[in-house]
Amino acid sequence: MSVPFHSFLSAFTRFICVFTWVGASTIPPALAGGVRITNYGHSALLIKGGGHSVLLNPFKSVGCAAGLKEPRVRADVILASSELADEGARIAEGTFLVKPGSYRLGKLNLEGFTAPHDRFGGRRYGLATLWQWTQGGLRFAHLGGTAAPLTAEDKILLGRPDVLIIAVGGGAKAYNGKEAATVVKELSPKQVIPVQYLRRSSPQSCDLTGVEPFLEALSHLKTRKVGKTVFLNRNLSDQTVINLMR
Repeated sequence: MSVPFHSFLSAFTRFICVFTWVGASTIPPALAGGVRITNYGHSALLIKGGGHSVLLNPFKSVGCAAGLKEPRVRADVILASSELADEGARIAEGTFLVKPGSYRLGKLNLEGFTAPHDRFGGRRYGLATLWQWTQGGLRFAHLGGTAAPLTAEDKILLGRPDVLIIAVGGGAKAYNGKEAATVVKELSPKQVIPVQYLRRSSPQSCDLTGVEPFLEALSHLKTRKVGKTVFLNRNLSDQTVINLMR
C-alpha cells in the first residue's frame, strides 16, 4: 500500500522538529553560551565559558582574606585589580594581567583601565585597574579594587555590563555599600555579584563591613542566594538581579 506524499512529508517534518528540540535541549551549557562562576572568597572568582577560563583577584590568605583557602588553580587568564597580596597574588597558573591596556588572548578581548585605589585620587594607595571583557556572550565589568567614584569617561568605557563584579565592604581601598549601590544605579547592569565584604570567616581585625548596607541601599532590586557556584545564561533579563555567592 502506497503512502501519500503529503502524509510522508508531514511525518518527516514532525520527526525533524522533535529531533531538533531534543538535540538542542541536551547541548551542554558551555556550548550553548553563558558562563559558570565559582566563588573562592574575598574578591576571587573563576569564570568558565566561551572556551576560556578567567580568574579574578587571586589572594594570599592574609588580612581580611585570612582563613580562606588560597585559589591555587589554573586559568587561561588572571585579571588582578592590583598587586596587593589580597587582590593580585601570583599564586595561580595562567597569563597574569594587572597593568592597564588592551589585550587579546584566544577569543578574549580584554580592556584594563586605571582608577584610583582610594578616595584621594590614588595619593594614599596608588592606582588600581578596572577590567572589561566579553565571555560566553556576556559583557563583564570587574570593579573589585577601587573606592573612587566613576568618571564620565569610566561610564562610557563600561557602558551597560551584563555582569558587574563590585566590592561592597568598604575599608580604605574598596567601595562601601552606599558607594557601590551608586555605581550599580549608574551602570544598570543585568546581574551584580558583590564581593569583598565581611563574612563569618573574616578575622576580627578586618576593616570591612558586611553586605547588608549594600543590599539595603538597593532594596528595590531582586536578590537571590546562589551558593558557591552559579551559571548565568547569555539570555539575561533586563531587570537587575543581585547574586549573593557563598
